[in-house]
Amino acid sequence: MKSILAIAACLLICQGSQAQEYKSNRPAPEKRCFSSEAVERTIAELSSKLTNPKLAWMFSNCFPNTIDTTVEYDEQAGDTFVITGDIHAMWLRDSGAQVWPYLRLAGEDEHLRKMLAGVLMRQFRCIAIDPYANAFNKGPSGSKWESDITQMNPWLHERKWEVDSPCYVLRLAHGYWKATGDTSVFGDEWLEAVRAILRTFREQQRYEGQGPYSFMRRTPRGKDTKSWGGFGAPVKPCGLICSSFRPSDDASVLEFLIPSNFFAVSTLRKAAEILEGPCKQGKLARECRTLADEVAGALEEYAVVEHPKYGKIYAYEVDGFGSAILMDDANVPSLLAMPYLGCVSANDPVWQNTRRFVLSTDNPCYFEGTALKGVGGPHVGLGWVWPMSIIMQAFTSSDDAEIRDCIRTLISTDAGTGFMHEAVWKDDPAKFTRSWFAWANTLFGELILDLYQNGKLELLGTI
Repeated sequence: MKSILAIAACLLICQGSQAQEYKSNRPAPEKRCFSSEAVERTIAELSSKLTNPKLAWMFSNCFPNTIDTTVEYDEQAGDTFVITGDIHAMWLRDSGAQVWPYLRLAGEDEHLRKMLAGVLMRQFRCIAIDPYANAFNKGPSGSKWESDITQMNPWLHERKWEVDSPCYVLRLAHGYWKATGDTSVFGDEWLEAVRAILRTFREQQRYEGQGPYSFMRRTPRGKDTKSWGGFGAPVKPCGLICSSFRPSDDASVLEFLIPSNFFAVSTLRKAAEILEGPCKQGKLARECRTLADEVAGALEEYAVVEHPKYGKIYAYEVDGFGSAILMDDANVPSLLAMPYLGCVSANDPVWQNTRRFVLSTDNPCYFEGTALKGVGGPHVGLGWVWPMSIIMQAFTSSDDAEIRDCIRTLISTDAGTGFMHEAVWKDDPAKFTRSWFAWANTLFGELILDLYQNGKLELLGTI
């Protein structure tokens, strides 16, 4: 292990004299939260092949950032608590996304596999505590949001209902199974979590009234609370699932959030695969497939709108009455990210039209400046571009020139930190939010590794 760390520590110097200025920004080995030999080998291998020293430096900083700084692993208990970075709480979405890029290495590193299994077990237990919550404490310690007008309890950091939160758990469970073949995590806690997710999704279709969840917060920020007595704007039940909040943790304007409903279809079908396979739970699998088919049918009827410039595109939010919001937010799931998540084909002509819309100033959340351009969102405000959206633009592109431009933008707007940020001011990379945002860091590492593993080393060499 020490020899691998030594290689990783000096690999940038081996790139040539120009690279000597790039000193690793990772914590010292003894201060890292978790170490993986497979991750270190991957960093050493790929960084040694990258001809751009800054790109190699940023990859070596970013790819391991989740395990370096956010993983609290208890091997004896088989439990892994994953913080987001600068917020000491575990979001179901963020934690599932943060560790996702390491799945491909779990088959060659047993220590890493056990840590990932611990993430799943913690997530299953979180859903058992409250399937409506988006973020959890490590223990029953309470949070600053205890005064929220909803059913808070001491285990919850925040209780914003977001359809994507349980979807990320189902996605990680399926990805873990496919990557490792391990079925030991699919016991009673897994089955309880699936049943809770199904029940919650059904409640939020709102066929039988508004359901048990409501949320209000005493705040001057309208996007942090829900109108209409905490239930949000009225919807016409049609098969879609209400999401009170977006993946940004901002309140939805219209309750049927389209990219999150697509994500629900995809992940319910993935859950059904596990249930039919190692779990031998045919009835529960059929329930997942039935709900997925119902939501998919509703998406066909309600998700597509006719745009005067782009033709048929996917709306961001709808209400079932005929109203629609045409925009996209940087946070994932987004309309832009749907092929990355496996929700639609990148060749889907409606999605292709949607992509052109999203990456234009016709999208009210798309910003162009002198330093960078890309999608942002209400969470930070006008003019702030999220590197996550530029990463998704690259992930969903088949154009090498576009991918190259995206990576050039990402590595030239880090403000010299060697890391990604939540958002960057369009005219000045020195102005950014969240210096420690592990999801964006690891996602950048995943992009570079994906390109390398998919035969794009020559493209990376042109940056």
